[in-house]
Amino acid sequence: QVQLVESGGGSVQPGGSLRLSCAASGYTRSSAFMAWFRQAPGKEREGVAAILTGSGSLYEGSTHHADSVKGRFTISQNNAKNTLYLQMNNLKPEDSAMYYCAAASHGSWYFWYRPQVYDSWGQGTQVTVSS
Repeated sequence: QVQLVESGGGSVQPGGSLRLSCAASGYTRSSAFMAWFRQAPGKEREGVAAILTGSGSLYEGSTHHADSVKGRFTISQNNAKNTLYLQMNNLKPEDSAMYYCAAASHGSWYFWYRPQVYDSWGQGTQVTVSS
């Protein structure tokens, strides 16, 4: 199983930017794809963005972004593929939530937005957007 640790959350004014990081350790080569989710109080956990990480895949590096964050958020990974990032620009108050990093060892890339697809989760990092 993969161990995941998020960092980079904080408080920012509307229109500001943050960059979240997720350090992965353990058997990282077992991950087929990784994602960022978020959960606000009283709401369901929702998929924000995902990236195909499976080594050797023809489509390695392909991404999905939720419609609500397209053009503002960008998911990426470093060359060693042991750190996942989420660059968040033009933040809005509705982006406030706990953000989680997740890894899937298998499953359909088509269902990247479903939490049940993922078998490893980080503890989360809080993002608060307010004036």
